[in-house]
Amino acid sequence: MVEYITSLFFIFAVIDPIGSIPVYLEATKEFDLIHKKKIAIRASVMAFFILLFFIVIGQLILEGMSVSLDAFQISGGVILFLFALTMIFGDGKPEQEKNRITDYKHVTVFPIAIPSIASPGAIMAVVLMTDNHIYTIQQQTVTTFLVLVIIGVTCLILLTANHLQKKIGNYGITVISKIMGLILASYAVQSILSGISHYFTNV
Repeated sequence: MVEYITSLFFIFAVIDPIGSIPVYLEATKEFDLIHKKKIAIRASVMAFFILLFFIVIGQLILEGMSVSLDAFQISGGVILFLFALTMIFGDGKPEQEKNRITDYKHVTVFPIAIPSIASPGAIMAVVLMTDNHIYTIQQQTVTTFLVLVIIGVTCLILLTANHLQKKIGNYGITVISKIMGLILASYAVQSILSGISHYFTNV
């Protein structure tokens, strides 16, 4: 039970729903309330299917390229760590993604679904958390369900984004994103250390 709660918090950290609020508000500022809600729901559904695709197919692609588990753990950990550093020390996820908005007619896909919700870090995380060599089908199913739960939470947060931004403020959102980045960095380092340890054990 503790393992599932830990996984739930980690998935929440890597997807960072709170950090998506400014991105969503900026991307939908030209739309009325009804269309804003439709965009929030559609973007969340799209992001889930993107992550589901990588949960199912991601490892097959890597194995087809003859990438070893140890190499994948180390490289995946490095990518996650670099992603976490941008959350901690960079301008922040919200500002970075808000600046990429160039077309307000297609904001559901970009930047809300990708890369705000289904970010590169989130994609790499779900592939690591559903590795066939480490986790059973039952564990992978639970992880997929937890991803669905967090995506559902993300959707609810986006639907109430205007209210939450007023309550938390842009500063509060930035602080939360940096805390999520710190949690993600810890997981990334653990993944790197596990990969290195396993590699030298089998040499």
